[in-house]
Amino acid sequence: MKANVHGHKETRTRTGIKILLTSLSAMVAETSTFPIDLTKTRLQLHGESQPLSSSTRRPTNSFRVAAGIVRDQGVSGLYKGLSPAIIRHLFYTPIRIVGYENLRNLVSADGSLSLSSKALVGGISGAIAQFVASPADLVKVRMQADGRLINKGLQPRYKGLFDAFNKIVAMEGLGGLWKGVLPNVQRAFLVNMGEVACYDHAKRFVINNQISDDNIYAHTLASIMSGLSATMLSCPVDVVKTRMMNQAASKEGNVLYKSSYDCLVKTVKIEGLTALWKGFFPTWARLGPWQFFFWVSYEKFRQISGLSSF
Repeated sequence: MKANVHGHKETRTRTGIKILLTSLSAMVAETSTFPIDLTKTRLQLHGESQPLSSSTRRPTNSFRVAAGIVRDQGVSGLYKGLSPAIIRHLFYTPIRIVGYENLRNLVSADGSLSLSSKALVGGISGAIAQFVASPADLVKVRMQADGRLINKGLQPRYKGLFDAFNKIVAMEGLGGLWKGVLPNVQRAFLVNMGEVACYDHAKRFVINNQISDDNIYAHTLASIMSGLSATMLSCPVDVVKTRMMNQAASKEGNVLYKSSYDCLVKTVKIEGLTALWKGFFPTWARLGPWQFFFWVSYEKFRQISGLSSF
C-alpha cells in the first residue's frame, strides 16, 4: 500500500515538473518568434472582404507588413499582444504536450504507436488544450489587430490585457471570450496532428534508423518536419479562426461573419481560394523556429531535471 502511495506521489511530481518545463519552454519559444506571429495575423487580415479587383486593395507580403509595423510603431510594435500569448501558453502547451505524452503512454507503454494513432492522440490533446486557452488566444488576436487602427490614426480598442478582457465581457458577454472557438479547436486538432505527433514520429524515425542520436540534431530535423506538416494542415482553418476572433459586434449587434462556414464561403467567394493560405510563409517561418526553440529547450530541461526524453 505504501509503495502504491509512493508511486502515485512520484507520478504526480513528475507530471508537475513536466508542466513547469513545458511552460518555460513555451515562453522561450513564444517570445523568440512572436514578431513572426504578429506579421502572420496582420497579413491574414489584409484585404479582408475586399474583392480582388478593388482599387484600395494593394498586394503585400510578410516583409512589407513587418516593415510597416516597425515604421509606424517602432520595434516594440512587433510585440503587441505578447502578454495574452504568454498567458495562453501557460494553459495551452502543458495540456497538449503533457496530455499527449500521458495518453500515448496509456495506450502503449513504450510509445510504439502508429503514425495515425499518434495523430489522433495529438489532435485530441490539442483540441482540449485550445478550448481551455481560447479566451487568451482571442485577446491576443484582437490586440495584434489593433495595430491596424493605430496606423489609420484611430484609437486602439484596448489599452492592455485586462482592459481587453473587461471590455469583451462587458460588450459581448462571457461567451464572447470563446468567439471563434470552433475554428480555433479545429485548428488546434490539425496543428497537433502535424506538430506533436509528427515530431514524436520523426524523432523516433531519425533515432531508430541511426541518422542521429537522441540529441539536438534529431530534435532539429523532427521540428522542421512537424512545423511544415502542421502549417499545411492548419493554414486554412487559421485564416478563418483569425477573422472570426477579430470581428467585434457593432452597436447594432451586426457582425461580418455569422459562422465559421459563412466566413469560409465569403473569403473564397470574395478573395479567391488562395486566400485560405494567406500567411503560409510567415506561419511556417514561425512554426519551424517555434518548434526548434520549444523542443530543444524542453528536451534539454527534461535532461537537466533527470526525466527521460519525450
